[in-house]
Amino acid sequence: MNGRDGAGIEVGSVRFGDTTIPYQILRSHRRKKTVEITLDPTEGVLVAAPTDTSYERIEQIVRKRAGWVIRTANARTLEPRRKEFVSGESLPYLGRQVRLYVEPTDARRPAVRFNHWTFEVAAPRQLTGEERREALRKAIVGWYKRRAAERLESRVQRWAPSVGCEPAHVLIRDQRQRWGSCAPDGSLRFNWRVVQLEPSLIDYVVVHELVHVGVRTHSARFWDELARVIPDYRLRRQRLREAGPQLVL
Repeated sequence: MNGRDGAGIEVGSVRFGDTTIPYQILRSHRRKKTVEITLDPTEGVLVAAPTDTSYERIEQIVRKRAGWVIRTANARTLEPRRKEFVSGESLPYLGRQVRLYVEPTDARRPAVRFNHWTFEVAAPRQLTGEERREALRKAIVGWYKRRAAERLESRVQRWAPSVGCEPAHVLIRDQRQRWGSCAPDGSLRFNWRVVQLEPSLIDYVVVHELVHVGVRTHSARFWDELARVIPDYRLRRQRLREAGPQLVL
C-alpha cells in the first residue's frame, strides 16, 4: 500500500509496559521537518515523517508518545493488520520490509519470485475474494519455508561449533507459539517465521536452541552458556519480543 503522498510504507513496533504498539511509517518528500503520529480506525498507528528521517529517530518519537497512544487508541487500532496480498503491501524478510507486487496471470496456481528485494507474485485470474487471499498466502508461506530451511541449516552449521554441540536434525515447522524447540533426541525445530526476522535475531533463536541440546532447562547454567556465545543476548531477546507481534500473514 502506498503512503498518502506516494511514499512507501515501513512498519515497526515498540514495547511500552505490557503493550506492543505496531505502527506504519509513511514517508513523504513534502513533509520537511515534523514527525506526526495519528490513529486511524482501520489503518492503525500511522507515523508521517520526512523522507530522510532515520528509523531510529522515528522509533524514539513513538516511544516518547507511547503513553498517549495507549491511552487514546482502542484495541483494534493496536492490532497488526491482516495481509490481503495486494500490490503495494509489504512483507518482512530478514528484518526488512519487502514490497509486494501482484500480477494477474492465466496460470493455474500462484507463483512467488523474490527479485531485487521485491516479492513478485503471479496470481491466477480465476481466483477471487477469500479463495484468492488464501491461495496467495499459501504460496508465500511455502516460499518462506523453503528459505527458512536453507538459512537455518546454514546458521546452525555456523554456530554449532561455538556452542560445542551437534544437533541431530534441523526441521522447519509451523509452530504458532514458539520460535524454535529442541527435541529430546537433539533435533531442532524452527518456526518458518524466523526468516522474517533480522539476521542478529535469527542467530539468537538458533543459538538459544543449540544451547538447549546440552542444557534442557532455562537454568542459570543455560543463560550463562548463552551469554558466553552471544554476550548481548538480553538485548536481542527484548527485540525479539517486540518484533514477534508484527509477523502476521
